[in-house]
Amino acid sequence: MTGKGAVSKQTPHERKRGEAALSDFAEFVEKQQALRYPTAKAADSEYHEELDILDSLDFGHVEPQVPLRQLVLPSAEHDEANLAKLSEHIAERLAEGNGEAMFELGFENNNASMRLTRDEWDIALARLRDVAKTHRADCDILLTKNVGGPEEAASTAAGSQAKSQGKHKDCSGKILIRQAPPTIEDVIETRIAVVGNVDAGKSSMLGVLVKGDLDDGRGKARVNLFRHKHEIETGRTSSVGMEIMGFDTVGNTITSDTPGRKLSWEEIGKRSAKVITFTDLAGHERYLRTTVFGLLSSSPNYCLLMVAANNGLIGMSKEHLGIAVALNVPIMVVITKIDICPPNILEQTIQQITKILKSPGAKKMPIFINDREECINTATQFVSQRICPIFQVSNVTGKNLDLVRTFLNILPHHGRYDSDAPFEFSVNDTFSVPFVGTVVSGIVKSGVVHAGDNVLIGPDSLGQFIQTSIRSIERKRISVPAASAGQSASFALKKVRRKDVRKGMVVLPKVEGQPAPKVSREFVAEVLILSHATTIKTKYQAMLHVGPVQQTCSIIDVDRPFIRTGDRATVAFQFVQRPEYLAPGDRLLFREGRTKGLGMVISIGYDPNNPLVPGTAE
Repeated sequence: MTGKGAVSKQTPHERKRGEAALSDFAEFVEKQQALRYPTAKAADSEYHEELDILDSLDFGHVEPQVPLRQLVLPSAEHDEANLAKLSEHIAERLAEGNGEAMFELGFENNNASMRLTRDEWDIALARLRDVAKTHRADCDILLTKNVGGPEEAASTAAGSQAKSQGKHKDCSGKILIRQAPPTIEDVIETRIAVVGNVDAGKSSMLGVLVKGDLDDGRGKARVNLFRHKHEIETGRTSSVGMEIMGFDTVGNTITSDTPGRKLSWEEIGKRSAKVITFTDLAGHERYLRTTVFGLLSSSPNYCLLMVAANNGLIGMSKEHLGIAVALNVPIMVVITKIDICPPNILEQTIQQITKILKSPGAKKMPIFINDREECINTATQFVSQRICPIFQVSNVTGKNLDLVRTFLNILPHHGRYDSDAPFEFSVNDTFSVPFVGTVVSGIVKSGVVHAGDNVLIGPDSLGQFIQTSIRSIERKRISVPAASAGQSASFALKKVRRKDVRKGMVVLPKVEGQPAPKVSREFVAEVLILSHATTIKTKYQAMLHVGPVQQTCSIIDVDRPFIRTGDRATVAFQFVQRPEYLAPGDRLLFREGRTKGLGMVISIGYDPNNPLVPGTAE
């Protein structure tokens, strides 16, 4: 490990420069995603927090808006019209949130208070529930203020004595409205990648969350997640494990009525309105290649970083955190094993995590979640990349696990997907299933596909595509007629042998009269070097990951004589083994053992007669 020793000799100045460059580059990549997803509204333009007040003033609406108070409370005149408007408003909010919406009862759209009394609150809530029922949706009260009851916020419950002395306060509350999906293919799906150092308790935590039973401290909960015999023997994950957790319309976790029994994926999928897919990744350094593949290919909506309270952020945790920051995925931290950790060591771990999250490389704002009110307020604002919630849990005593479940239930669906664009599907895994044939699994990047469609799969070693058709589609082991952008799915392909398909291939639509999809060996990318002991020049080779594609690449041209740690440069790469299907805007990561750099594809193909530095053509 000579590289490791060399990296440790970096001066503090160089390290700071590399960290600051990572944060700037992540912002640059986020803006450039507009190239890849042209219809995405998010992050196309710069966000100015101070201009939020203009949104709340509703300058864009031409017709005068009826105050929400008039809609949620019955009135003697125009009641039918108000009810129809409320129904329309809720339908819009549900469509915007992919089948779920957070409704703040007690506040107008511009955050002015409705000044509801206790009796008016009950009437408004009943009316909201009736309207939600017409959209096949249920209302789940998450948090109330000045209403009383089990959902009352801790901050107002403490001040209820002042209220009893004659001071009147307005009633308000946060209500989650969630639609029951009309068909299984409309179930809300959120993907979360679970990373952290070896022995951080990743598999155990998932086992406890999914099954509902506590761990025994000896690895009882994690056994169900393992895929291989050697994993059960050593207790270490070496492959990309998948686990799903379901929530119904009122936010309850879907678990078995029989204690200790784990539900099958089909049972969870059929009973859920929202499904969270966990990708359990390996923490050991030996399996970093598998972990990087899992992180890039599963295109997670969120990243869950596990830290053992008694070990702190050590080993591969920082590496995983760096990759998550580079991918611009919102991160949440879970500190496990707090039942066996001395208080002084836990304090050190918390200080270390806070310091790293606030560093120039991450630029996160840590929020420690200790009660239900903090949990709900943070979850509703978690679309912001800057917030990083931190939970402290124990899988053995079950402390704070209910907060994690509540948080996962409310998590807003986040991600950019375009169902109207041409269909594209990336292959993450291949199987040969008896009596079915070749099956490929992965994620639909854009567009919609139906069972029976004619498609192309490729490229093979010569850059050719094979024509085939989709026999059937499954999501979470349940047969569905179609799959759309942002969903993970498995396709059974007709007349294709398993040895002809591999990870990293793409499935594209077969359109008569259109030329074959363009593949290439060379491409140009904008890259950022995170850590390298010496300089990088042409002919440098490294392992390159672009989504599910992983292959050795060599640098054939750079826009300057050499690049070092913290440098941003435009580089031309060439695949060593075979051509691949790429598109401008794809994120890439290259490593030689540890992560060396990351970047984004700018253009496909490279012309040696037009080098990146003018005047250097041979």
